[in-house]
Amino acid sequence: MTEIAGSSKVLTTKGMVTQDASTNRVEKLQDKIGYRFNAPRLLQQALTHKSYSKTNNERLEFVGDAVLGYLVGTMLYRQYPDVQEDALSLMRAQLVRGKTLAQVALSIQLPEYLLLGSGELRSGGRERASILADALEAVIGAVHEDGGIEQAQGLVHRLFDDLTKGLDAQSLKDPKTRLQELLQGQGFELPLYTVEQISGADHQRQYTVKCQVPALGLMAVAQESSRRGAEKASAQQVLLLALTEQKAKEKTKQNAKQHAKKQANSELDTSAGLGSKSVKDAQASGDQTADNVNPGENND
Repeated sequence: MTEIAGSSKVLTTKGMVTQDASTNRVEKLQDKIGYRFNAPRLLQQALTHKSYSKTNNERLEFVGDAVLGYLVGTMLYRQYPDVQEDALSLMRAQLVRGKTLAQVALSIQLPEYLLLGSGELRSGGRERASILADALEAVIGAVHEDGGIEQAQGLVHRLFDDLTKGLDAQSLKDPKTRLQELLQGQGFELPLYTVEQISGADHQRQYTVKCQVPALGLMAVAQESSRRGAEKASAQQVLLLALTEQKAKEKTKQNAKQHAKKQANSELDTSAGLGSKSVKDAQASGDQTADNVNPGENND
C-alpha cells in the first residue's frame, strides 16, 4: 500500500480508494452512530488500522479507552446506587472488555468501514475481535476530540445503555475467583491447576489445563488459546460441579428437616389423641362409678 502525500487518493493492492468513496463511507458511519463530525478526518483516522497507514487510530484509541471507562463507570454509578465499589469495578470490566466492545462494533457494522493493510485482510483482520474493539474505542476517542465529553457521552449511552441493565456483579466474577471463594468459605484448600498439554503453531497455541479440588473429589479439563483462558474454563466446570453438589446437599438437609418436623408433629398429634382418649375414659369411668354408688337415686 502506498500513500500519495498531498493527494486525496490512496493506492492499495486492491486498487484506488478515491476521496469520494472515503467520504461516502464516513457519511454512512456518522448516520449509524448518530453524530456528525466537524472534522470528518478524525473519524477517517479512527477507522484506519496501523497496517494500512502510519497515520492510524492508535492515538485515538488511547483517548477512547480512557473516555469509555469514565463514562461507563458514571453510568453504572448512577444506575446502581446500592452497589459497592468492588462490584461496580467488575461490572465495568465486563462492559469494556475486548469481547463486549467487539460485539458493540458488530452491532453498528463497523468492520465494513475499516481500512486494513493487505496482510491483515488476508488473515481475517476485519473479523478479529481485538481490531474491532480498538477501532470502536478510537471512534469514541474521535467523537470526544471533535465534539467534547458531552457528545462522547451521548454516543456511549446510545451504544451501551441496554448493556448496563440487569447486571449481576456476583455472576461477573472470574470463575477462578468464585471457585476460590466457595472453597475457602467451606474451609477447603485452593484448587490445583495443571497444564496437561500445549499444542499448535506459535500463532495458534492451544493450552489444555486440568483443574482439581481433591477435598471434593472434583476435576475438569478444558482447552483454550491461552493458559489463563484454559484455567478459567476448567475452573468454571469445577465450579458448576461444586455448586450442583452443594445444592444437592442443601436439598437433602432441607428434606431431612422437613421429615423430622413432620415426624414430630405426627408424634404430638398421637400424644394429643391418646391424652384426649384417656380423659374420655376417665370421665366414662367416673360416670359409671357414680351410677354404681347411687343405683336407685332416680327411681323416686
